[in-house]
Amino acid sequence: MDETRSLVTLLCIAAYFAVCIGVGVWALRRTTSTRDFFMAGRDLGILVTGLAIFSSQMSGFGFVGGPGLVYRMGLSSSWMTVIAPLAFSCSFYLLATRLRMVAELRDTISLPDAVAARYGSEQARLLTAVAILLGVVGYLGTQILAMATVLRDVLNNVSFVPDVSLAACMAVACAVLVFYCVTGGIVASVYTDLVQGGIMIVAAVFVFVAALSAVDGGLSGLVTTLIADDPEAITPWGTLGMLGSLSWFLVFVLGSAGQPHVITKFMMNRRVEDARRTLPVSAAGYVLCSLLWLGIGLSMRALVVQGGHPELANPDEAAPQFLQFHAAPLLAGIVFAGLFAAIMSTADSFLNLGAAAVVHDIPRALTGRPLSNQLLWARVATAVLAVGSAVFVLHSRQDLVALLGAFGWGTFAAALVPAVAIGFNWKRATAAAANAAIASSLVVNFGIELFGVALPYGINGGFVALLLSMTLFFGISLASPPPRIDPDIEAVMDL
Repeated sequence: MDETRSLVTLLCIAAYFAVCIGVGVWALRRTTSTRDFFMAGRDLGILVTGLAIFSSQMSGFGFVGGPGLVYRMGLSSSWMTVIAPLAFSCSFYLLATRLRMVAELRDTISLPDAVAARYGSEQARLLTAVAILLGVVGYLGTQILAMATVLRDVLNNVSFVPDVSLAACMAVACAVLVFYCVTGGIVASVYTDLVQGGIMIVAAVFVFVAALSAVDGGLSGLVTTLIADDPEAITPWGTLGMLGSLSWFLVFVLGSAGQPHVITKFMMNRRVEDARRTLPVSAAGYVLCSLLWLGIGLSMRALVVQGGHPELANPDEAAPQFLQFHAAPLLAGIVFAGLFAAIMSTADSFLNLGAAAVVHDIPRALTGRPLSNQLLWARVATAVLAVGSAVFVLHSRQDLVALLGAFGWGTFAAALVPAVAIGFNWKRATAAAANAAIASSLVVNFGIELFGVALPYGINGGFVALLLSMTLFFGISLASPPPRIDPDIEAVMDL
């Protein structure tokens, strides 16, 4: 790769890091309370909220992990991404208006606040906060690993920079991330999303065109090459198979309504009625950015088979390698900057959720009140969570960003879809059922991950945990007396 290309990419990333520092300092002046730090003052417009929601869901999971998964498994992961409009519609229909109304009525600053209001249970608040905290560690680790993977690949292709290790890049990523998140809170995240979301929507289309152009024979050459190499990879189920792909489909469609970094933003709209106009922005943005996910993964596999690129040492290198060697230098630099923005904003969302659980939700559930001086302790918790997540991901059994992301997604889906997505729409749901669903899902999901349980047919562990939690949720609710619901919450559920 020529030196000019490397310098353009590095300069774009350096410029983005400078913007991060500026956004963090600007957001620091706007963040004067815990409501600002965790909820952006509940004053976001339609465009900002819509782009923040889709950016949070795409992040390093989609921009780094997605192409890596396509490179390794073919079209299996399309069942995570092409179903985005259905997933967004499901989560918006079930929760957008209700969560925003609860936030207005009860002045909530976190998802566990809303769950406690729905069930009138501090135990439900505690278990929701614990589920979020545990899921944050896995999912946040995904973002840090994605950032470090890209940063290492870029730096190792600049001649005047010595070779750097993944651990060193993770340390740099953590340092920048902590500064950005500690200073600005969620305010820094959502306004970065506004810029990077717009850039990535446009850039993804150009990258998709560049990906097809890079392969000999274009689209037909790509398909012919992949069929000759591995016919299963180009089929709708990919190499994972039908049952594994369908388990991802169900976890990612239903699970969208259980992702706290997504649904918490429903409470940040300026007006309750903004939800119906926010949905098209989020869904369309995600669909267009999925072109990058599929295009790079398929084209890099075809390029390797055709001899146009060396075999990748790690599938997660698919996106950075393509951008550095097969895309125009300026386009590559812009996409890299947008990629870092996506990762940073999503990581900020997770750190924000984890910090809220530590300083607000868990203490309130246990002692009846949150920690004093919450804003200070939220910033301390942010730094601790970032370092802890980096250590977790370095010792994880998973070797792909996307698989780590799928684990975090499945953890949230199994724990929160019954208690939140269904619970806010079904008056028969009880606190005991919600508590059992959350606790059982965490045991199953983390048991599968920690003990390395291999499920048959490539079935996702989050899918198994979700089935169990849903079964317990409905069974316990129907076997219990009808619960008493506060009149204002019941009125929201009647909407």
